[in-house]
Amino acid sequence: MNDPVTGPRHRRRPRGTARLLAAVTAFAALTACAGPARADRPGGRPGAGPGTALPATAGAPGGRGAALDGVWRMDGYGTLVTLEGRALRSYETTAVSCLPGSLRGTRAGAPDPHGRSRFTVPGSAPVTVAPAGAGRAQLTIEDNLGVRALRRIGALPGRCTQRPARDPRAVFDVFWQTFAENYPFFRAKKTDWTAVRDRYRPRITARTTDDELFAVLREMIEPLHDAHTRVVASPQQWFAGMRPGTVLPTPDFTARVDRAIATGLGAGTVQRRWARGRLSYADLPGRIGYFRVTQFAGYTAKGDYAGDVAALDRALDAVFTRARTHGPGALRGLIVDVRLNGGGADPLGLRIASRLTGRPYLAYRKRARNDPRDPGRFTTPQPLRVRPHRGPVYTGPVAVLTGRLTISAGETFTQSLMGRSPAPVRIGEPTQGVFSDVLGRSLPNGWTFGLPNEEFCTADGRTFDGTGIPPAVATPVFTEEELAGRRDSALARARQLLARGASKDD
Repeated sequence: MNDPVTGPRHRRRPRGTARLLAAVTAFAALTACAGPARADRPGGRPGAGPGTALPATAGAPGGRGAALDGVWRMDGYGTLVTLEGRALRSYETTAVSCLPGSLRGTRAGAPDPHGRSRFTVPGSAPVTVAPAGAGRAQLTIEDNLGVRALRRIGALPGRCTQRPARDPRAVFDVFWQTFAENYPFFRAKKTDWTAVRDRYRPRITARTTDDELFAVLREMIEPLHDAHTRVVASPQQWFAGMRPGTVLPTPDFTARVDRAIATGLGAGTVQRRWARGRLSYADLPGRIGYFRVTQFAGYTAKGDYAGDVAALDRALDAVFTRARTHGPGALRGLIVDVRLNGGGADPLGLRIASRLTGRPYLAYRKRARNDPRDPGRFTTPQPLRVRPHRGPVYTGPVAVLTGRLTISAGETFTQSLMGRSPAPVRIGEPTQGVFSDVLGRSLPNGWTFGLPNEEFCTADGRTFDGTGIPPAVATPVFTEEELAGRRDSALARARQLLARGASKDD
């Protein structure tokens, strides 16, 4: 899953924190999300004051890009976007700050007949900006689901062009304020964020060292136990949250997992692999298929999203053939294994889901926190749907294997299957419990950090943030006892249920 402003979270960054997912791929009650959002308000307003206006008439050669030139505030996400000529830039804003963002794009050619302009972004997926009425526009990122609503404002606030203070107190204030204005889960986490400021702010002075400052920022977010929170001072000094009890996989651990799965599949079972080993498939006795996905990104050496899409489609074409999906030799059941999945780009998950249905259905609704003062205000929920692939699709029983190392895009993919009919049976352990894109941010001293700011809602208005998506059939997942005995109870249970033709509804 991606950073909704700067593009792919793996840049092509892994989903979650960069180092968290690099490690993963190397290897409670439900929160209400019910009903329509309350009245939207633009989030992340920078302070008032003298500003720098961008010309509204200067455009690309020929003037075809002029209609979009100017300064735009993004609903939610605490972001401003400027368009001037061929250049697109972002700014990260709070009530106390405005810092240059990491999104920098260059217009690729002239706008299309509808006025849409496409921007190339180094190291990230392309961005498209389209007019959406008077004073409004929409921004989309190729490897990110949904659209970002933009509203024109008169000028770039003056503080956006000023050199930020690097004083440790300024760094603390930007960090605290960004969470205060964007993090949706303080109530669910039983965290009084104002009390956190009151506790730690007095410890920061102009003489606070980098090590001392880093320790404070880490202590502030560690109790959230949120795998989509992070603070990075350097490649050697960083912290990423995690749900209690989660142990990141090592190469030795993943090798043991592979051996346990191979034993569970049976001697002589051949697994075909694609996408640099991140996708694999095996035919099992009884016309049962086994499809494993360990990441939703990094399918090619180049690491670009278009390449990922092409590599995924090649694998899906090879797996979901007409012979496996229709006729007397078709699969009687399919196991989808995402127990060791570090995430990536959500649209790739929907591409897989499209091969598993013959009818369109709602995957989830996505919304972002949209009021710096009120954690209960969100952007209007955007419905994201699974649409059947135009070609062979498998519509029979499915078992989905999950665990606490099913993270981020692995979880949104699992959620996208919940509206499928027949509903899959989920087997294993609850997922990690992080669904939002990571809102990547910078600090005045050059450090970076990240946090979630979105909810992914089910059709009946629930989210699984924090708790994770629970299994319908609970089994151990990659425990020491299981691995020592080369056992895979979840896989065995899935084979048993599908062999009987079982498909449990939630």
